[in-house]
Amino acid sequence: MAVVKELIRTEENGTISFGDYEKNQKSKVSDYPHQGDMYKVKTFKEITKLERNGMFVYESVPGTAVFGLAQDGSQMSFRVEGPEDAQITVELEAEAVYEVYLDGASTGKMETNLGGKLSFSVELGNGSAVDVKIVKC
Repeated sequence: MAVVKELIRTEENGTISFGDYEKNQKSKVSDYPHQGDMYKVKTFKEITKLERNGMFVYESVPGTAVFGLAQDGSQMSFRVEGPEDAQITVELEAEAVYEVYLDGASTGKMETNLGGKLSFSVELGNGSAVDVKIVKC
């Protein structure tokens, strides 16, 4: 399995990757510039959290590594890896309906709450990774 040793980085395609679930101690990077926004990542084996301009974007329990995170007004996509199954929460548009795809298979439609949070589980471990795509309906 892979982790993002520098905790957060910009990929050649303009997406970002972040998270290191192998760390035993909490680690963070603040004020990371990316496409006009400032990002902050906190990560270690128990949790990985990403904020953009002080606002919540992503959280996983336990910690994960996220690759190629891309987001626009209608969808979010990324690849996630971790040592065990994880609960992931992302923030999207409030009170909107989204369809969640894991490795290309729909898990169904879900509605975000008043704060725009959407939570789902992914089965990870044994070197596996899951492609996640969340599309607004």
